Amino acid sequence: MRELPVDWPRGFGGLCYGGDYNPEQWPEEVWKEDVELMRRAGVNLVSLGVFSWARLEPTPGAYDFGWLDRVLDLLHEGGIGVDLATPTASPPPWFGLAHPDARTVTPDGTRLTHGSRDTYCVHSPAYRAASVGIAGTLAERYRDHPALAMWHVHNEYGTVCHCDHAADAFRVWLRSRHGTLGALNDAWTTSFWSQHYSAWEQITPPRATQYLPNPAQVLDFRRFVSDAMLDHFREQKAVLRELTPDVPVTTNFVLGDWVPVNQRHWAAEVDLVAIDHYPSADPPAETAFAADLARGWASGKPWLLMEQAVVTYTGPRMLAKRPGEITRLSLSHIARGSRGAMFFQWRASRGGAELWHAGMVPHAGPDSRIFREICDLGALLPTLQDACAAPVEAGAAILWDVEANWALQAPGLPSTELNHTEAVRQAHRVLYRHGVTADLVHPSADLSAYPLVLVPSLYLICDADAENLRRYVAGGGTLVVSYLSGVADEHARVRLGGYPGALRDLLGIRVEEFHPLPPDIALTLSTPPPNGSGPHPAAPVPTEARTSARIPDQAETPTRSRPGADTFASDQAETCTFWSEHVHLEGAEALAVYTGPHASGTPLSGRPAITRHPYGSGTALYISTRLTDAAYARLLGLSPTPVELVQRGDWLFAINHGDEEHEVDGLRLPPGGFAVRLHDASKP
Repeated sequence: MRELPVDWPRGFGGLCYGGDYNPEQWPEEVWKEDVELMRRAGVNLVSLGVFSWARLEPTPGAYDFGWLDRVLDLLHEGGIGVDLATPTASPPPWFGLAHPDARTVTPDGTRLTHGSRDTYCVHSPAYRAASVGIAGTLAERYRDHPALAMWHVHNEYGTVCHCDHAADAFRVWLRSRHGTLGALNDAWTTSFWSQHYSAWEQITPPRATQYLPNPAQVLDFRRFVSDAMLDHFREQKAVLRELTPDVPVTTNFVLGDWVPVNQRHWAAEVDLVAIDHYPSADPPAETAFAADLARGWASGKPWLLMEQAVVTYTGPRMLAKRPGEITRLSLSHIARGSRGAMFFQWRASRGGAELWHAGMVPHAGPDSRIFREICDLGALLPTLQDACAAPVEAGAAILWDVEANWALQAPGLPSTELNHTEAVRQAHRVLYRHGVTADLVHPSADLSAYPLVLVPSLYLICDADAENLRRYVAGGGTLVVSYLSGVADEHARVRLGGYPGALRDLLGIRVEEFHPLPPDIALTLSTPPPNGSGPHPAAPVPTEARTSARIPDQAETPTRSRPGADTFASDQAETCTFWSEHVHLEGAEALAVYTGPHASGTPLSGRPAITRHPYGSGTALYISTRLTDAAYARLLGLSPTPVELVQRGDWLFAINHGDEEHEVDGLRLPPGGFAVRLHDASKP
């Protein structure tokens, strides 16, 4: 057996290009045209069979593989590899009738019926057996087919069930995690509201209840669901690996706060991290964020953009991408580590629930702007292979933990608008718009290589991870922590003695009270008086730090200031929103203070808002409010860049997403232009 190609689909030596192909939706005469158009567009890989279970097994145990045989042969003849899916994300209608207990049950006890997609219970023994069965049958039939390049297990894991199967599995999981009922009762603080459990059978998933659920129970259930879905993936992977040991196995991670999957845990189980990404309000910044997140899950290794769209979905509207935007956003993913650019889907459907989901071949057909841009992108990708050989260079790290975000989704918090992911997005956006590529990593990661680490609203943190941050700062690092970080332990229990709990000594502060702000209220911040005057003395701010960064002229090369977070200063008051805190200095100094009256009437004027604390050989800063992006950048000592810049070894990717011309590294980029070139290290 040759070594498993964990970085590439089997037989690939270049970037992947293509998308989801659903030939079962089309008459057979269309298939040959599809392959011809794929060749014209430069497509070399398609995902096949993602939602085809009902066509592959129209009745229990009776298979129809003839159509799939013909499609695979056509694709292979056209030089196109196949990412063959196990179709378990959407069981056929007969399965739900035969096994009603395998259909999803909602928290209020409603059992869902077939008629959409993802109607299954991942805890159901019948569903688990059927999933392994169809995966094994596909592997037996196509293990030697030359078109098979990769296995695509399931699709966008995300269906949560609260049935009795889930309850049984949840109790088994809890026994493994907590060991004893005593430990569980302690972790869940069940003495509150008479929730103390005296037998495991009393515990159920968090179902519809009278009032607020137990936040620790809800958090553990989300952890359990992620692990149960991972077990479902592992079962299919095992049979695929046994029958096709040299074919990589993956699944596609979907992004969003609703997703019940801990992608960081899953990343160790897939042979290639793959994501689906559909940006909306700010596609360039959102694309960079998703790509850096995927690279973090992949631990710096290459990953794959499995799905994107040729249009932008804003929620209420589907908007055509601007000319060239398909290429620019795809290039941003590739610059940040993707092994290619894939789409959903190849040909826009003419019916069904997603008939208006765009395709690489739109309803207008190949004589269209979209398809011409698809062909242009297909011609570009083979030229980028050398530039993609080196790893992505990151100048900072941002801590992101899906469990901290889950915990902040619980009811009963000081504000219903708290969101760890949104705080992380702001930190990332500030770095992105100032030319700093960031790695998104877990609090347990080795941080020693980063000159700057940002910690945005990291509500949950265990003792070991808090100690990891102390080691980083003591070793000379610069840590910037924002509000509501370190407040709770891994069981969502508040750390007592003042906030931010686990990080008080590191930050040299103690927060006495939180003061959330209404959405229409802003506070002002100013630099405290120098020379120790005023109620909260602070060290003088160096004069050179008092100038705000400016956008370079078009004739200039945009500066990429080394982020240092040494000072915060402004010649005029800054505004802040959303959140404020009553901060006491316990060794730290104030870099900015609240000024003027507080919306709640609380006397915060003159009290610290942003602090700095030396710790070991490094520095830890604390931000007790939500800064504007501009103020955040000034705190970090950053200068704006008008284009997206990503360094990979000696190669520089420069993408101009804007409407004005800019010069970068000796290249003049027109509006919407881009360049990938060897970087001249002698230039600033």
